[in-house]
Amino acid sequence: MTRPEPARAFQPADGDALTLDVEGMSCAACAARIEKVLGQTPGIAQAVVNLPLERADVRFSGPADAEAALAAVRRAGYDAHVRPADAAARRAADAERAEARQAEERRTLRLLAMTAVLGAPFVVEMVAMAFGAHGLLPGWLQLALATPVQVLVGARFYRGAYASLRGGAANMDVLVALGTTAAFGWSLAHVALGWHGPLYFEAAVAVLGFVLLGNLMQARAASGASAALTALSQLTPARARRARPDGGEEEVAVEALAEGDVVHVRPGERFPVDGVVRDGRSEADEQLVTGESRPIAKAPGDAVVAGALNGSGFLAVAATAVGEDATPARIARLVARAQLAKAPVQKLVDKVTAVFVPVVVGLSALTLVGWLLAEGDWGRALGAAIAVLVIACPCALGLATPAALVAGTGAAAKAGILVRDIEALERAARVDAVIFDKTGTLTAGRPALVATEALDGDGTRLLALAAAVERGSEHPLAHAVVEAAEGQGLVIPKARDIHADPGEGVVGEVDGDRVAVGSVRLLERQGAHTAPVEQPFARQAAQGRTVVAVSEGKRAKGVLAFADAPRPGAAEAVRRLSDRGVRVIMLTGDSAEAAAPIARSIGVSEVIAGARPADKLAMVQRLRGEGRHVAMVGDGVNDAPALAAADIGVAMGGGADVALETAGLALLRPDPLLAPAALDLARRTVATIRQNLVWAFAYNVIGLPLAALGLLSPAIAGGAMALSSASVVLNALRLSRWRPDR
Repeated sequence: MTRPEPARAFQPADGDALTLDVEGMSCAACAARIEKVLGQTPGIAQAVVNLPLERADVRFSGPADAEAALAAVRRAGYDAHVRPADAAARRAADAERAEARQAEERRTLRLLAMTAVLGAPFVVEMVAMAFGAHGLLPGWLQLALATPVQVLVGARFYRGAYASLRGGAANMDVLVALGTTAAFGWSLAHVALGWHGPLYFEAAVAVLGFVLLGNLMQARAASGASAALTALSQLTPARARRARPDGGEEEVAVEALAEGDVVHVRPGERFPVDGVVRDGRSEADEQLVTGESRPIAKAPGDAVVAGALNGSGFLAVAATAVGEDATPARIARLVARAQLAKAPVQKLVDKVTAVFVPVVVGLSALTLVGWLLAEGDWGRALGAAIAVLVIACPCALGLATPAALVAGTGAAAKAGILVRDIEALERAARVDAVIFDKTGTLTAGRPALVATEALDGDGTRLLALAAAVERGSEHPLAHAVVEAAEGQGLVIPKARDIHADPGEGVVGEVDGDRVAVGSVRLLERQGAHTAPVEQPFARQAAQGRTVVAVSEGKRAKGVLAFADAPRPGAAEAVRRLSDRGVRVIMLTGDSAEAAAPIARSIGVSEVIAGARPADKLAMVQRLRGEGRHVAMVGDGVNDAPALAAADIGVAMGGGADVALETAGLALLRPDPLLAPAALDLARRTVATIRQNLVWAFAYNVIGLPLAALGLLSPAIAGGAMALSSASVVLNALRLSRWRPDR
């Protein structure tokens, strides 16, 4: 089966790379122009520009030459700055840009208010004309009302048009400047020279007002769509309290921390590093990092994630990853990389937008000439030509894919799902078969006590004895025993003279008697009579459980049975996938006896047990050979060959250790329900991209002929143009509200 064409994602290479923050882009033609100029610059191997993020990723064929990249952007008519590599400097730069955007937004709102006030009389006149009244606004008054709008609001479009033309291209600003200048200049000439004919002052005011409103809506919507990336970049605190050897602490910049440093985190503070709790007990809210909505208890030995919010306790944490290696920074890099990717269909869009403005200007000129030849009416001809100029909208085309991608990947990140690129989304949207690894994916990967059989009927005493000698052990079964005893509130007696017999169990002295917990052979070596436990031992083992026997002195007391329980949500995840017609298969290296109870409990009917890594790979290849689109869900380590061979590999794990850099999709928390959620979001994102592209193409295909035929006034054309790009972004923004079904 042939794989789909790879996406135009920003790919790592032998040369250096850097990211630029770009200023001055107003439409897709701007982004295409910058990409083209950067791509033609010697030493630059690839450049990908993202309009909603106002960012460009540049890959060099050798050492990075920041000055060459910046000069290329300026040559294209725009400004840019190298995005700082230092986290603190990056936060400062982002804050400065956010402040500048807010100041520009306030200025835009003031200009909009002025335009609305000065444009209100034109609205009154148009309403009056609909009822037969004419000449309410004399020409000189229309000129007085329109001039401030044309000068103050039009200035930004003139500047943008000049910069674009100076860079050798034409963008949306050129169309707006041409259209409004033609309308205003025609009307000004009539008033100044006393000519008779229609005036288009209201068209110039309406077009500028609508385009300004559209730009504001687009900027706000795009900002909302990328909110997840912004939130991630702000999670890690700038300062941390590092423990000193003398027991005190010192406040340092997070960038000064190193792996192994111990930091103190007080209640209500965010963790500055990925690390392991050394001392203290608390709980952590990891929702903004992993999407987990419930606080998670933290005790010595537990992992914590940078950016998570500490609860009510004081914690000392030993750093395992800091700065750019910490989880929020890695997630932010992946989200940004995914949002900078381009779908294969974007190649066609880029070609269209590159020639869009010149074609529209040519069509406008033809419209003017056509109407003059047909009717000889300069006013009618100019109105149609202006309408053609202002209704054309390359923004809607250029924003269709990146706006949906930014919103979809941002929503996924909030839910704890990381998307590698647009190609991963496209493949995930087509999945019709999902293979789950069992251990650690559908199950918790840690055994739990599921049955207690006491020969004398006293299960409480049996469990308490086992917990007494297991309390100091690091074995997973020992943890399960102690957790079960503590969970039941049992009083665990003290044990002494404890020693482990590797592979067999553990022995200790409790209340003067030797207590053994382990295999039947271990009990026999301790002199216990084991015949009574052989039958319950075999019965539990036949159910695929791990079984240990317990003796006290010479008496066998009973058996404890353990199982790796299904994860909460595993059965629901299987049901949701099956309801959507997705074939679900469970692969495991365990025996068929051990796998069968798990499969029954979660509703999987197709189980392949005793599977080695090569067998898992063969299963993926067989399904793909049958024409299936396969997703492999595993822990990213033992399942690596199958994950790589599947149409889409889904790595499941904790936020601090998941294989973030290699998986097509990565689930930041071990929740099986995220698997169907990820497929659902992929389908929705791809569907939104298609909706946006259909709308953007249809809008221009329908709108341009209507304007050329004189069926749209310039004012209405301006409003439609502004709303077209806003509608594309708003449609994409619906994805930002997506949440996994619980």
